[in-house]
Amino acid sequence: MSKSADAQRMEKIVSLCKRRGFIFQSSEIYGGLNGCWDYGPLGVELKRNLKNYWWRVMVHERDDVVGMDGAILTHPEVLKASGHVEGFADPMVDCRSCKTRLRTDQLIDKKGVKQCPNCGGHDLTAPRAFNLMFKTFMGATEDEESIAYLRPETAQSIFVQFKNILEISRKKLPFGIAQIGKAFRNEINPRNFIFRSREFEQMELEYFCRSEQGMELLEYWKEERLKFYENIGISRQKLHVLTVPDDERAFYSKGTYDIEYEFPFGRQELEGVAYRTDYDLSQHQKASGKSLEYFDEETKQKFIPHVVEPSAGVDRTVLALICEAYSEDQAPDEKGKMETRIVLRFHPRMAPIKCAIFPLLKNKEQLVAKAKEIVDLL
Repeated sequence: MSKSADAQRMEKIVSLCKRRGFIFQSSEIYGGLNGCWDYGPLGVELKRNLKNYWWRVMVHERDDVVGMDGAILTHPEVLKASGHVEGFADPMVDCRSCKTRLRTDQLIDKKGVKQCPNCGGHDLTAPRAFNLMFKTFMGATEDEESIAYLRPETAQSIFVQFKNILEISRKKLPFGIAQIGKAFRNEINPRNFIFRSREFEQMELEYFCRSEQGMELLEYWKEERLKFYENIGISRQKLHVLTVPDDERAFYSKGTYDIEYEFPFGRQELEGVAYRTDYDLSQHQKASGKSLEYFDEETKQKFIPHVVEPSAGVDRTVLALICEAYSEDQAPDEKGKMETRIVLRFHPRMAPIKCAIFPLLKNKEQLVAKAKEIVDLL
């Protein structure tokens, strides 16, 4: 059976990323580390351009958002309060035929019978819970008192520091706290190149508001985030907004949109925009015993703010940018014979290389010197 055009396109993109120094398998000379990736010279510039533009749009160009950079190592009580210790798990099964480990939502359902997507087998283990967090220990001993976790999301450090940032920034509702940083999830089956990894980077905004503003701001941020993707060169025709059904949303969410992109391997989530109500701050106030209330100077009332969260994946967006930019055309080689070449048509904001200066003849020192002079001026 021949591979589909989309599968072939994805293979070409992965090959190009390695060949041209965008993305490499982590620890490749030792056989690779599954679900972990290293960015090469071109990839790191593309990634940095994306993060810098997000920060510019979300923080520098607004007077209602400030930034922070939280620690990766996280106190276990933070993640107990947020529900991650007890509930951050995926149901997992093993295929006894091909020895593949899978999430239950990856199984194919044919006429009510579950089967493995890799081999088509039906010999599956019973589902069991698998916590996705990486646990570690602080200090010289490995006991219950020294447990810490690598954060599974950047959001919780924002909620924990809410009161400190509110007091020093003197912001009034509605306002936001933004963060870009690493997160870690021990994925059962990392796949689709950098789309689903065990170590990844997030761009998150927690936008705090009054309860009556929540649904309106959910719509506002959905539209703002769609504009962002268009402004970095992603076609609006390839972006789709999924309204997450009630039975699939987190129980504390009053509304969630998934912004999806048409990858070669199918429509997948780039970003979630969720109205998380006052759940997070309420949980941390209850668990810590510290007040996380907001005092309204005008009404003289205290209350826990609600929050709308646009949460985007850096690596997923990098992959979308590469998929969007990838194109093939025909051009003559040195002998005039037409050949297929790969061209990456990035938006200028995102392009790893903005321009290049080449001397007409590399063996002419004067021309080379003049080219270097122009580079220095730029």
